[in-house]
Amino acid sequence: MLAADCPSRKVLIHLTSCWGVLILVALSAGTHRFSELKHKISSVSERMLAQTLQWLEADGFVRRVSHPVVPPHVEYSLTRLGAHVVDA
Repeated sequence: MLAADCPSRKVLIHLTSCWGVLILVALSAGTHRFSELKHKISSVSERMLAQTLQWLEADGFVRRVSHPVVPPHVEYSLTRLGAHVVDA
């Protein structure tokens, strides 16, 4: 982890970024849709919210569930790992 090329550094950057922390805190209250998160976390751009959610999902902290309806309905929640990080 202390080596400059250690992959865990990217996870730490995602987890401890301003938006990463705010998303985890918002999701600690329960499942939210993208628009709800955007409203709850004022001043975050849609692009940054989407990118950070993708990072946190890839890192295993956030679960994304897409419901097959029109219009698309996507919900985000914390995984067990994400909930553990928030509680720590």
